[in-house]
Amino acid sequence: MNVSKLLVPLADPRGDLLELRAQVLAAVTKVVDSGSYILGKEVAALESEITARLGAAGAVGVGNGTEALVLGLLAAGIGPGHEVITVSHTSSATVAAIHMVGAVPVLVDVSEDTYCMDPQALDAAMGSSIKAIVPVHLYGHPADLVAIGAVAERHGVAVIEDCAQAQEASIDGRPVGTMGDVGCFSFYPTKTLGAICNAGIVASRHRGLIDRVRLMRTYGWIKPQYSEVAGGICTRLDELQAAILRVKLERLPQDIHRRREIARRYNDGLANLPLVLPVERPGFRHVYHLYVVRCERRGELAAHLRSEGIGTGIHYEYPVHAQPGLAVGARTAGSLRTTETIAHEILSLPIYPSLSSESQERVIAAIRAFFR
Repeated sequence: MNVSKLLVPLADPRGDLLELRAQVLAAVTKVVDSGSYILGKEVAALESEITARLGAAGAVGVGNGTEALVLGLLAAGIGPGHEVITVSHTSSATVAAIHMVGAVPVLVDVSEDTYCMDPQALDAAMGSSIKAIVPVHLYGHPADLVAIGAVAERHGVAVIEDCAQAQEASIDGRPVGTMGDVGCFSFYPTKTLGAICNAGIVASRHRGLIDRVRLMRTYGWIKPQYSEVAGGICTRLDELQAAILRVKLERLPQDIHRRREIARRYNDGLANLPLVLPVERPGFRHVYHLYVVRCERRGELAAHLRSEGIGTGIHYEYPVHAQPGLAVGARTAGSLRTTETIAHEILSLPIYPSLSSESQERVIAAIRAFFR
C-alpha cells in the first residue's frame, strides 16, 4: 500500500495543524508584513516564553536540533581531543553533533525498561579524556538525570541533554533541559512541539553558558560584523518558524495530555499480548513523542499493519555502532547487549494529537487480530 493511502499514518503533522490553521496563517502574515525575518521580535518572544516554561536562565533559538547540540557542546568547551559519552541507541543527530565539534563519541548501553542511557554503564566508560555526557531523553521518557548527574559531578564532566524528543517531559516536576548544564531541543515537524520546517532551541540554567550560546549562534559576534568568541557558527531560528511555534506552544499542554491519553489506551488495549509495552517510571513524566513496543515478530506485525492501512516505524533499526558513517572514530565502552537486542524488536505505532479514537481502535484491533 502506498504511504499516501495509509488510513492511519505513523504521524500526521498536517492534521495536527488543522485546528490551528487560522492562527498559524495570521502569525505568518504578521511576520511577512513586518519585513523582519531573522532574529526579530517573534524569536525573542519565543525564547522568553520557553525560558519561563522551563524555569531556565535563558533559551536561544537555532536552526535545528542538531545545531542545538553542536552549540551546546561548543559552549561547554567540548572540542578536538575530548571524548563524549552517549548512547548507540539514538537518532543519528546525537552522534553527528559530537563528530561535528571534533570530539570522539564513546558509546554505552541503554536501560532495559526506558531505552535511555544506563547510568550503571558510565563509571566504567570514564577516562581522563571524557569531558561530557550526552543523555538522550528517548521517545519522550526522561533519562535518569539524577543518577547520571551524580556520576558527572563525581568526575567533573558536563551534562548536555538531548531533549529533541522530550519537550515538557520532567522528573519530579523538574523539566528536562534544566537538570544538566545545557538542554538541546528540536522542533522538527513531528516532535511534541513541531515547526513547519527545521528549528531548535538551546536552554541552560547557567547564565554564562546561555550567553555564550547566544554569541556563538552568529559567528561569535558581540556586535554586528565583529567576532570575539572563537568557534562561532551561523544557525539562526527564523521569524516565521518562531511565530508558528508560539501559536503551537499555547496548545502544547493539551497536545501532550492527548498523547498521554492515547498511550494509556494503547496500554489497556494491547495488554496481555506478546508485546513489551512502554513504561513510565515513578516520578518521571513521559510525553510520548513516540509509542514504541517490542515484538519478536516485528517484521510480520509491521507487514500485517501495513496491509490494514496502518503506518509503523522503527526508531532505530541501526544502532550507531553498526553504521560505518557514524561509528568511524567512535569507541564502545562495555557491552551493548540491550541496544543490540531491542534494535531487532522495536516498532513505533501511530501517536499524534489528532489521532482519533476510531483510528486508534483500528490499530489496536489489527494488532489483536494479528496475534489471534
